[in-house]
Formats: sequence, structure tokens, C-alpha cells
Amino acid sequence: MRLGKTAAPTMDDIAIEAGVSQMTVSRVMRGAGKTSREVRERVEQAARRLGYVQNRLASALREEMTPLVAVVLPTLGNRVFSEVLTGLNETLTGKMIQPVFGVSEYSLEREEEIVRELLAWRPRGIVLPGLEHTDATRAAIRASGVRVAEVMDIDGVPMSGAFGISQAEAGRATARYMLERGYRRFGYIGSQGGRDLRAAKRYSGFWEVIREAGAQMALHQVSDAPSSMVEGRKMTADVLDRSDAPEALYYSNDDLAAGGIMHCLSNGIDIPGSLALAGFNGLAFLEALPIRLTTIETPRLDMGRRAALYVTNSRNSQDGWADTDVVDLGFRLVHGDSC
Repeated sequence: MRLGKTAAPTMDDIAIEAGVSQMTVSRVMRGAGKTSREVRERVEQAARRLGYVQNRLASALREEMTPLVAVVLPTLGNRVFSEVLTGLNETLTGKMIQPVFGVSEYSLEREEEIVRELLAWRPRGIVLPGLEHTDATRAAIRASGVRVAEVMDIDGVPMSGAFGISQAEAGRATARYMLERGYRRFGYIGSQGGRDLRAAKRYSGFWEVIREAGAQMALHQVSDAPSSMVEGRKMTADVLDRSDAPEALYYSNDDLAAGGIMHCLSNGIDIPGSLALAGFNGLAFLEALPIRLTTIETPRLDMGRRAALYVTNSRNSQDGWADTDVVDLGFRLVHGDSC
């Protein structure tokens, strides 16, 4: 026997169930106007009992804007971007706006495709990683008229607003610290095949300071594989097998550096006596390692929160940003035991 389709509950059904007018139900669902707490609870409980799901798309299309913010992430394989997304989600949830996202895997061409797909849903704004994008991506965003926030990086000119840190200066700060500790022969370990443009900027800043100090960059090794502790451990082993092995290693991120620490501990290599290590990001899991890593701590949650406020055009007099602005959220050098 074929079952007939059950009609979806309507606002009229909720009004009858809650004992209020349809207009009151509409106000509660839209979060508009003033209603008492008791009435709101009656309406919300009635909606839950009936299984009512609000069709926000219809009203959004009338306004030519959906209750969505588009987000492009470089990868899901790095804890850094999940924290940025957490900051975005926390802020957007309070505004009844949802983030929708795509993953570019550090490809600007894939980012362009994702941006076009997400803009088709007429989001209220869009959040992108970094400041480098294809011309077609920039053109599509300009034509859409939506606000765009670029996060993680401020080394460049943003399309609208940028919320992050100077990646190049983070590299310089690490180099200065390691030089002050007496190291003169360095190596670099990265991943993602060099597609991580923020990591490239950090390395450029690091190498700039090393070169000016007359110190030596013994090697620059970048794997095509995604970043992970496993990859960091493997690459560290490969580097230390070389006859020209460095006395200090700068890693593009904490995952790789943590893998380096584990390799050294497993093979009796003294840290920092035989090898010094430094990373980037200041991830929470580092607290579980037996040796505290020297790294750069970045304000990832704050980047997400600021970006969400910016693209939803919710400004605070304390924020003080303009339509086109660069907000340097700063970083902190963590003085660990690894160098």
C-alpha cells in the first residue's frame, strides 16, 4: 500500500497549538517585534511538537539574500582552520545565520570554483583564507556585491577587510629568536607541495633574517603530502640522515614540528643540544608533548569572530574598522624548551 504524503505543519497550525495569532507566530519565528518570554516559549514548544521547520529561503529570496555566510577553507586536515570556523560559527549562530563552506586544498583554481558555487546561494558575506586569489574569483565577488573578509594574513592589499597576522613577520620573529639562542646552520621543513602561500611568506621572512645575519640555510625541504605529525617525523628522519644536517629546524607548522620531536625522542637525539626545533600556530595539543615546542601562537578564534562580524555588517564602535581595512590581531612567540 502506498502511503499518502503528510502535509507539513504551517504557522497557522502552530498558532492554534500555542493559542496565539498567526502574526505572533511570525514575529517569534523572525525574531522581530516584542513578545513576552512566556509567549515565545509557547510558540517554540508548539513548533517542536508539530515538527515545524521554518522555510527561511522564501523570505530570504524576497530580500535577495539568504541567512548564510560562505566560507572557503584551505583544508580540513589542520586544526588551525577548525578553530577559525569555530569562531565564525559562535558569532553567526547568535545572529541566526549559518556558515556554509567548501574546501580548496590550497588550490586557487578550486577556490574559484567554490566561490562561484557559494555565491549562487546569495550569501550575506564570504570569508576567504589569505589575500591571494585568481582574478576571476575577485571579479565574481565584486559583481556579487557581498562583503568579503580575508583571514589569517595581512601581508598584502585586501578586497575588503583582512583579519589576521603578518605571516612574514612571524617568520622573522622566529629567526631572530633562534639566532639569539646561538644557532647558525638552519633547515626548513614544509608540506602541501608549497601551495600554502602563508607558509611561503613565513619562510621568506625567516630566510630574510637568516641571510642578513650571515647565517646558513642548509636545506629547504617541502613535501607534497598533507601536513601531519607522521609526515613531520618522516621528513625529520630524512633530513638528519644527510651529511649536511642542520643544527636547527624551522617547520611550517606545529604538526610537522611535533613529528620532529617524536622522531628525536624515539632515537635518542638530544633536544635542543643536538637539534633545535621551532614550529608555528601554538596548537593546544602541544601541551601533551614531553618537550615544550618553541612556536608562534596565533589568535585563530578571534580571526573567525572578527570576520563573522565584518561580513554580517555588525559593527561596534570599539571595532573601528572601515569598509576596506586591515586588522592586525598580532601573535605571541612561545619560548619553549626545543630551542
